[in-house]
Amino acid sequence: MKLLILDRDGVINQDSDAYIKSVQEWIPIPGSIEAIAELSKAGWTVAIATNQSGIARGYYDLATLDAMHAQLRKRVAELGGEVGLIVYCPHGPDAGCDCRKPLPGMLHTISRHYGTDLKGLWFVGDSKGDLQAALAVEAQPVLVLTGKGQRTIDGQLPAGTLVFDDLAAVARQLIHTRAG
Repeated sequence: MKLLILDRDGVINQDSDAYIKSVQEWIPIPGSIEAIAELSKAGWTVAIATNQSGIARGYYDLATLDAMHAQLRKRVAELGGEVGLIVYCPHGPDAGCDCRKPLPGMLHTISRHYGTDLKGLWFVGDSKGDLQAALAVEAQPVLVLTGKGQRTIDGQLPAGTLVFDDLAAVARQLIHTRAG
């Protein structure tokens, strides 16, 4: 199975320090929807693991989050692609859960769902927490320079982190070099 795991905010859609609180605020990064559709059509399963502490903070509810994800699925489907499993952590940073990145709970959920090992699999994110979560399951950390990526690259990256301008560049790399 060709499985790719993505963070959401800052990788697929624009991020905001004030949180993405509505479908209207959920704005795809140019090329990201097309990238997911192309990956899907090339045989990749694209799963998503996203921290959504705005739920715990009361900024939006589960119905709003579901509507954002429905919009994502619809936009990708309109281009002939499909989005796989979407898992999210609704907890705040101090909740003590095991799902909030940088902890690997959501990645383990994806691994169990697809019955596959995550070792070496690419996990694409824009933050230090995303990269740490990838390392926790021996996945390949991949940083995109969208979202918080520019801030993240200014810090110390885990050894072996791959860096791309955006999700479209990741997709081109995977489709053209890992087609088998």
